[in-house]
Amino acid sequence: MREISIVIIDDHPLFRQGVADALTLEPDLKVVGQAIDGEAGLNLIRETLPLVAIVDVNLPGLNGQQVTRQVVTERLPTRVILLTAYDDMQQKIHSMRVGSAAYCTKDILPEDLVKVIRAVAAGKYVVSDQVLDISGLDRWLSVHTETAGRAYSDPGEPYQPLSNREMEVLACVTRGLSNKEIANQLGISHQTVKNHVTAVLRKLGVEDRTQATIYALKRGWVRLYDDGSPSEE
Repeated sequence: MREISIVIIDDHPLFRQGVADALTLEPDLKVVGQAIDGEAGLNLIRETLPLVAIVDVNLPGLNGQQVTRQVVTERLPTRVILLTAYDDMQQKIHSMRVGSAAYCTKDILPEDLVKVIRAVAAGKYVVSDQVLDISGLDRWLSVHTETAGRAYSDPGEPYQPLSNREMEVLACVTRGLSNKEIANQLGISHQTVKNHVTAVLRKLGVEDRTQATIYALKRGWVRLYDDGSPSEE
């Protein structure tokens, strides 16, 4: 039986250790390292070259999709399983486009995660509870990208339908800043901030700032903390 080496990258200690403990019960799985953020996780992958990396989408610093993109760019022999607290089709499509081998929600059962790990280690792709080969993944991406009806950001960036300036405004909104405070912080006029907030609400299909904040936080586009402190998911 081939041993599958694994690293786990997640900034929530209890969840990360829980995954590690569950995997150690399997004789063919070996956790060789853990990391709490994207930069440390990427360095850990470079150092240990595991067969599989289990990576949270919403990480401090480099997000999970950016870690995945870098692993692919550097041609590292590690296949990435992205985990998320929120099952969003657009983010799922983007995650598979950047090069992840699987996309799973964090409520996955331990025995199902083990099956995903073994499938990924065997060269398969797992998305929407389907185990696919590369041609199957290409077909899946083709069908769902066409039906999604949205443009996708660069594969090295987290999926988002907003401009960079709108994302800056949204990040300020999630911190509870008023339009006046946002204007002062970004060096733009109060009216420009109002225009951006209106555009953000329209593009996200939400009615108010609170709904926009929840929408962005669930999808990992912004974090309540920028210093590596834990955020809620």
